[in-house]
Amino acid sequence: MKIQTISENSCFNGTQGVYQHFSKVLQCEMRFGLYIPPQAKRERCPILFWLSGLTCTEENFIVKAGSQQYASQYGFIVVAPDTSPRGIDVPNEEAYDIGQGAGFYIDSTESPWASNYKMYSYITNELSDLVFTNFPAKQKRQGIFGHSMGGHGALIMALRNPETFKSVSAFAPITAPSLVPWGKKALGKYLGADSNRWKIWDATELIKSGKVHPKTILIDQGTADDFLKDQLRPEIFEDACEKAKQPIKLRLQPGYDHSYFFISSFIGDHFVHHAELLAL
Repeated sequence: MKIQTISENSCFNGTQGVYQHFSKVLQCEMRFGLYIPPQAKRERCPILFWLSGLTCTEENFIVKAGSQQYASQYGFIVVAPDTSPRGIDVPNEEAYDIGQGAGFYIDSTESPWASNYKMYSYITNELSDLVFTNFPAKQKRQGIFGHSMGGHGALIMALRNPETFKSVSAFAPITAPSLVPWGKKALGKYLGADSNRWKIWDATELIKSGKVHPKTILIDQGTADDFLKDQLRPEIFEDACEKAKQPIKLRLQPGYDHSYFFISSFIGDHFVHHAELLAL
């Protein structure tokens, strides 16, 4: 798979790049950000996949989160893909929460979405293969984290693939998409009206079905988040985890909202979490 370099900038003795390639899974051109730490000059490095939220591209995280200083400190390659397929031939709606910018990290089955909207397979297979082929990453030391819709994506990918993603964390994730407006809308459009088909894409339902992760899940949630009560519902996920004996650390952060000000305030803790679980 050929990749095109869009930009590369020196950052904390490493390199923050943006790259582009044609995705066979999504049938369009895709971009992703990737940070290479200074440790990669002498050895392969562990890798973290970051999944962003609704309306974001690959740019939001790499510009706003302040992640590079921690990736440099702990020696992580960090990959930040776009949140959906893009392009004039890719289906879209005039809504921020369906279509381009809102891939929801699932594999769609319904028309017109099924031909392009397969973000789960893109990230877990195609993008992963591309990264390990072209960059000095350790395949056996992978973690995943994300925000909001991307927190939902990180949780389901780790719960469904614990042998691949050996650590997981999230900021303000959509934890029970089958029960909240964002999730009902997206899953209904992408997967159809039968809610039984949604369960494998719902972190809470995965926990209930026995899909637990061997390591502690870290979640940070701001108490001033406007979406907390209606869209995110971390207490539902926490309750399911406690009943299933899934290790979880849910931290409610007083006064913090849903923005990247929140993410940048605690991103360092998440790098510590992943570094400890990946035994760095």
